[in-house]
Amino acid sequence: MVGMQKSVSDQVVEMLVAAGVSRIYGMAGDALHPFMEALQRDARIRWVHVRHEETAAFAASAEAQLTGELAVCCGSCGPGNLHLINGLYDACRSAAPVLAIAAHLPTLQIGTHYIHETHPTFFFRECAAYAELVSRPRQLPPVLAEAMRMARARSGVGMLVLPGDVAGMPCVDDAAESPVLPPVPPLLHPGAGVIPRMADILGSSQRITFLCGIGCAGVEKDIVALARHLQAPVAYTLRAKDLLEKDNPNAVGMTGLLGWGAAVHAVLDCDVLVMWGTDFPYRDFLPRKVRVIQVDTDAAVLGRRVPLVQAVQADAGVVARHLLQEVPPNQSDDFLRTMLNHHAREVASISQCLRVVDEDAPLRPELLTRLVSDHAEPDAVFTVDTGTPDIWCARYLQANGTRRILGSFNHGSMGCALAMAIGAKATCRTRQVIALCGDGGLSMLAGDLLSLLQEGLAVKVLVYNNSELDYAAIEQLRAGIPSPVGTALRTTSFAAVARAMGMRAWRVSRVEEAIPAIKAWLAADGPALLDAAVDRHALPLPPGLTFMEGLGYCKSLGEQSAHASLDTVKRLLFGNRRFFC
Repeated sequence: MVGMQKSVSDQVVEMLVAAGVSRIYGMAGDALHPFMEALQRDARIRWVHVRHEETAAFAASAEAQLTGELAVCCGSCGPGNLHLINGLYDACRSAAPVLAIAAHLPTLQIGTHYIHETHPTFFFRECAAYAELVSRPRQLPPVLAEAMRMARARSGVGMLVLPGDVAGMPCVDDAAESPVLPPVPPLLHPGAGVIPRMADILGSSQRITFLCGIGCAGVEKDIVALARHLQAPVAYTLRAKDLLEKDNPNAVGMTGLLGWGAAVHAVLDCDVLVMWGTDFPYRDFLPRKVRVIQVDTDAAVLGRRVPLVQAVQADAGVVARHLLQEVPPNQSDDFLRTMLNHHAREVASISQCLRVVDEDAPLRPELLTRLVSDHAEPDAVFTVDTGTPDIWCARYLQANGTRRILGSFNHGSMGCALAMAIGAKATCRTRQVIALCGDGGLSMLAGDLLSLLQEGLAVKVLVYNNSELDYAAIEQLRAGIPSPVGTALRTTSFAAVARAMGMRAWRVSRVEEAIPAIKAWLAADGPALLDAAVDRHALPLPPGLTFMEGLGYCKSLGEQSAHASLDTVKRLLFGNRRFFC
């Protein structure tokens, strides 16, 4: 900055403020220095300091998903911005509008194989809707405005690549560019003839199932009303759990590997399946011999997973409201009653471990999850690690219509829960935020426990500590590997680690310790960690298995523990009350 003249970085900050940005997640370094100085001078945007840039990108993704507004993360040049990649992939696949500012080498060093040299515009191409390098001050306003517009319009990642020397140059005042972002797109109405054809298909069938995804957000009441009209069971994805589990008398749980309840049977045994706002990817859990209708605003996903009898590019709520007027009510509730009865039996089966508690056995993760759910605030935000925490969340965390559940559900990245909790809490400081972490996932970004303390973010961190990458072990067993390789973890007291950092922490391993510890943990001022040593043999069986398939599944785990203690083998083979109850 020359004298009091405004720099390019000052101009970036002004445009971000005008676009409604109030915080940026990142880690300071090298080519970011001019931008950091501009943030300090302006003081209208809060810098949320993290210990790893991957955390910054996941945090921005979480903020964008919670608010629907543009969120921003930053990475210094070279390795710094490369660390953003995993979280930006998550934002891309979660349709979260995120602006990533990637600092770059000074322009004279680009192309000379200088230390830290990378080419972000190429590297991030697959996960970014827009990525462009600013090589001189006059470029900045239109390029930044376009990056923000594309992130919002495409619900994805817009990337600004800013060399360090350009960031510190005087800006060009006459190169003003409007940072106005596009309005929320209007509702997409179905084309002529679409509704009558759908009405004909649905009106001629009595065994109809709905499979609903995040595309039902905001219109879930319309979907449920139509389901009741058609006597259709409603299955849903994990991203739609907090939308469609509560106040839905037709709900039959989730399908897929994380599934529970009667959803698998409802989807596979129907005559007509209607997929609402979902690109559900698991083809083994989709039918092949029934008529399928798919409704989505994104034409690219229509028919991607399963052949369709009708593809409908339209807003799910608009279609549901039209159909409610056009389709006569289904007079037969036989299919719905059958599925609801099956669902009740399945729920009772997987809930057995909540009712019959062995005081001498290790703490079950299913019971732990339900206890946390019961004691958490009604509007809590839960962030969930990929792996068995996903399964416990899907089956035992109770959605009530006001809670939110965030995770890397489309990208499937480990280690996301703590990072996303930072973004959720920074966005909603008065709202309870709980991170459900696996021990393997938390280990990946454990340094950002310090970020909670530094930023004063009162996140409650739960660690399912079973000293194993248990989901990876399950996948190996399903693949026929009798003794999983590379999944054992060194036993670690995360409570001791957290206390060494200056955080309040509790460690529990028995049922009688759980409730007092959960109450104290949730009531603690500031960030806190609950380290739960849970039963490593808790068995999250895939849904829809027959009794004999379940026995075979248990047998493979029993073979894995052939040299373990008799108590361990008993717990493996007979402790899984999903079958033995």
